Amino acid sequence: MPSAFDPTLKFREQHKERLSWMPWLYDSLKPHQRQWAQVWQQEIQTRLSELETVRFADNCFVAPSARLFAEPGRLIDVGSGARIAAEVFLHGPIRMGENISLNARVTIDGGAAGVVIGSDTRIATGTAIFGFDHGLKPDRLVREQPVRSRGIVIGRDVWIGANVSITDGVRIGDHAVIAMGAVVTRDVEPWMIVGGVPARPIGDRRDKG
Repeated sequence: MPSAFDPTLKFREQHKERLSWMPWLYDSLKPHQRQWAQVWQQEIQTRLSELETVRFADNCFVAPSARLFAEPGRLIDVGSGARIAAEVFLHGPIRMGENISLNARVTIDGGAAGVVIGSDTRIATGTAIFGFDHGLKPDRLVREQPVRSRGIVIGRDVWIGANVSITDGVRIGDHAVIAMGAVVTRDVEPWMIVGGVPARPIGDRRDKG
């Protein structure tokens, strides 16, 4: 059995940190690395499934510093091949398709109505997605306002750039692209490229061929 000072263990711990912040590297692990990484991931995902209403399909990666909260009735359903990076915050209900990537510090709160994310979608660092909103009536404090939730639907093969914000009620069509820093307050048609505050169409992905 290797000692606590075994350099192999030291480098393994550093590699776990690397994978946590760049989880796409999980797909390029060598066979001897995948052996310990799969055990590590099984431990993380089993613990989360025991503590929260979370369901993982096969071949998922979840950084140990990711925070998943799913009370009964607020299921987080993670499709196969998901990659969830360091310091991601998820509050259900959230339903993810296959091969979804959530990069570091992504925040998703499903509100009451939930957030749905289609397969093969990529969400970059620092994006915030909130499936609820507060009222604004002037006769009461903000903290006393009623909360509404219409939910958010993000289609398949969508690329959401870094530090994007998506507000409640939005629908984003398949194959759309959201530019870095955009604030999405209205629906996005399939294949559209949008950017700005608030986000507006700036191109069509089909023209990039």
